[in-house]
Amino acid sequence: MKIFNVFATAALLTIASLQAQADALRDILSSGVLKVGTTGDWNPMTMKDPETNAYSGYDIDVMTELAADMEVEVEFVPTEWKTLVAGVTAGKYHMTGSASISPGRAKATGYSDSYFSLATVPLTLKANADRFKDWDDLNQPDVRVAATLGTTQEKQVKSYFPDAKHVIIEAPAQPFQQVLSGRADAHITSNVEANKLVAIHSDLMIVKVSAPKSPTPIAMLLPQADQVWINYVNTWIKLKQERGFFEELDAKWKLN
Repeated sequence: MKIFNVFATAALLTIASLQAQADALRDILSSGVLKVGTTGDWNPMTMKDPETNAYSGYDIDVMTELAADMEVEVEFVPTEWKTLVAGVTAGKYHMTGSASISPGRAKATGYSDSYFSLATVPLTLKANADRFKDWDDLNQPDVRVAATLGTTQEKQVKSYFPDAKHVIIEAPAQPFQQVLSGRADAHITSNVEANKLVAIHSDLMIVKVSAPKSPTPIAMLLPQADQVWINYVNTWIKLKQERGFFEELDAKWKLN
């Protein structure tokens, strides 16, 4: 009997979880609130002001626009990267802000269509603008490319630039600091971080390469079992893409 009760309880919890995932659109419209999980620690996507607890960023603009189009209020629910997926599956929020698409996450949660991609780009000093114009210009024996030990960028530097000199440093030192100090000629990072760095450091520039490398699509996490809500969000994304909304945000937050 105890074993039966355990299985019965587990079954009820599973059903409750699936129901929580399957009625998002109805719940949002009836409650008048769109709940969005966000970490508040990814500049410029989602940033939380520690003094006011107010959020700003690319994701915040996206979710505020979605809520406005649905004629509901938006509520940003604080979360962490390690619990981002769990918050969706448990029904703590109806969706998340931007997250990279991965097979691991896709096992437990659904995704919207992608509306943005992270990609790897090289950074150098503005003084090197004529020297470095594409990826091949960096793959030369007299070029020093920096990366942090143990990171994806370290592997990429060695893969992209086998003929260059690899300046591998240990955290907390930063590769861009090696470039600013003259100890390296370039380093690579995501386009999001690159735009942040050039906005802060006027001596830095993004090399105008023919195309970024290693693109990774970004999307919203959604309840896996709720196809109605997934379809609604995807329709909204498509409409906003056609109307130039995401292009305007890219320009506002300097993501290009």
